[in-house]
Amino acid sequence: MDLKLPELNIPVGCKLVFNNSEITAALDQLADKLNLQLKNETPVVLCVMQGGLVFSGQLIPRLHCMLEIDYIHATRYDNQTSGGELMWKAYPVTPLKDRTVLILDDIFDEGHTLKSIIQYCESEGAATIVSAVLLRKKHNRCITHDCIDAALTDNIALTVEDKYVFGFGMDYNGQYRQLDSIYAFEEDDK
Repeated sequence: MDLKLPELNIPVGCKLVFNNSEITAALDQLADKLNLQLKNETPVVLCVMQGGLVFSGQLIPRLHCMLEIDYIHATRYDNQTSGGELMWKAYPVTPLKDRTVLILDDIFDEGHTLKSIIQYCESEGAATIVSAVLLRKKHNRCITHDCIDAALTDNIALTVEDKYVFGFGMDYNGQYRQLDSIYAFEEDDK
C-alpha cells in the first residue's frame, strides 16, 4: 500500500531562499571547518531544539570525531513568529564538566538564545565551547559588540537577508519544519 503525503502549500508571499543542493554544499563546507576545529576531540554535541534538529541531523554524520549527542531546549519563539523572553524547556543530561561542547542551532538572529546557552555550558564547567549555526541573518540588531558574530560563533553555514525564514527545521507558526529547503516571506507580513 502506497501512502501519499499531502503536498505542502508554501504560504503566499514567500520565495525560495536556499534549495536543498545549496544547503547540502554549505553543510559540507561547515563540516570541513568543524572537523579541523574538533580534531582529536570527543565533544558533547548539543542540538538546540526544535529548530536545530534537522540541521543537527544533517551535520552530525559529516563529523569525523567520536562524539556524544544530547540536546538542550531553550527558545524565545516557542512556535511564534516573534521572539520574547527566553524559556528553558530542557537541559542536557550529559555532564559537560571538563568537556568540549559543540552547540548546533538553526539560526543566529540577535544572539540572545545562543549567548544564554553558552553561558549555561560555561556554568556547567565545559572546557571548550564551539558553536555552529545553519543561518545568520544580516542586520545590526545582534547583542554582541558591533554585531561581531565571532563573539558567539564564526561557524555559519549560510547568510540570509533580514526576513522571516522557515524550512529545514525552522518553523512558521509551528509548521513547515520538515521542508528540505529554506523559504522567506517577501514582506514583513508573517
